[in-house]
Amino acid sequence: MLLFLATVLVLPVAAQEEELGGTVAGLLEYAARQNPEYAALQAEAAALQERIAPAGALPDPMLRTEFMDLTRFGGRSDMESLSRYGSTRITLMQDVPWFGKRGLRTAIARDEAEGAEGMARGGWADIAGRIKMTFAEAYYLQGDETLAREILDLLARLEDIAAIRYGNGQAPMQDVIRAQVEQTNLRNELIELETERHHAHLRMNALLARPGNAPLAAPRELPRLPSPEELDFALLQDRARVNNPELFTDETRILAAEKTRDLTYRNRYPDFKVGVGLVQYQTDLKEWEMMVEFNIPLQQRTRRAQEGEAEAMLTAARARKSATENEVSAELARELTHIDTMRRIETLVSESLLPQAELTYQAALAGYETGKVDFATLLEAQQQIREARRNRLKAQTDARISLAAVERLVGEDL
Repeated sequence: MLLFLATVLVLPVAAQEEELGGTVAGLLEYAARQNPEYAALQAEAAALQERIAPAGALPDPMLRTEFMDLTRFGGRSDMESLSRYGSTRITLMQDVPWFGKRGLRTAIARDEAEGAEGMARGGWADIAGRIKMTFAEAYYLQGDETLAREILDLLARLEDIAAIRYGNGQAPMQDVIRAQVEQTNLRNELIELETERHHAHLRMNALLARPGNAPLAAPRELPRLPSPEELDFALLQDRARVNNPELFTDETRILAAEKTRDLTYRNRYPDFKVGVGLVQYQTDLKEWEMMVEFNIPLQQRTRRAQEGEAEAMLTAARARKSATENEVSAELARELTHIDTMRRIETLVSESLLPQAELTYQAALAGYETGKVDFATLLEAQQQIREARRNRLKAQTDARISLAAVERLVGEDL
């Protein structure tokens, strides 16, 4: 930590501040401060934290005042008779639940508050995952647009070559027209890519709680892809059991349901009301009184129904967690398999397909210039290069999209 602070202090202020949108880390930091959905979840969790103390507190005491013997002398019932002849009883009463009920209520409120914290973590994991996926999509669209513009320049050069060969009587006019048609089609694709980039821009600003047209920097680089050893299924499954927000929330619901069941069973025992009273005759304090009240739990049918409900809710909470575990495990396995597939595709394209496509294009270009290859073959070779580069870019971004899903399931960054 000290080394990090020292490094930050050495860097110029301008180097410490990066334009929003260039990296995932900057986007996540901004969203953690500004996203209203996450702020609402945090506020709800804070609200449930405030319920813990009142849940186990005793209710407010009751003060009762009784004016007695108002008509005992002469049938008079005004305030004068009260002060001269009547008596007054003042009683202070306090409700006291059966032993252990307050502690269970406090524990239930605490478990519910922890469940709300888990929901807030889950909400943030979902928001962070969408930001990472949108960033990867924007990176792909930017790369695809860059690639399309490079191919457009290449087609312009091919058009010049075809025009020169046509002028020399070595190629038909159809080759020049075909090159122009391909450029027009590519310009149409660029318009569609610009539209998709605009949509991704709007989605990202929505996640950041910014105006849709607010500027964002172009994505600079994709996040690091962990090694296959770091993406071991068994290892990540164990981490998900501990850190996954949904599983954590389900566990708190089980704990709350268990305590709710125990509290329901304690309703078989009576609650009490204790009090102390003072009786005043005219201006003299004459008597002190003490009283104890308790309810009689006779409604057994109602009580058994409540106990059955508590048991059923506990069974449901346990089943819900089991279902969530199965869903998390299946989704984790699916995303890890997809990452491995994309990794292999990227390797195959980079090490085999792309070099082969480039060699094919160079050979086709040389053959066309010497009249040994027609223009259609040259265009096909050029399209193979573009498709190989696009496939490599798509494999890289798809792997990061799956990585974002894995991090959401695991509950932490990898």
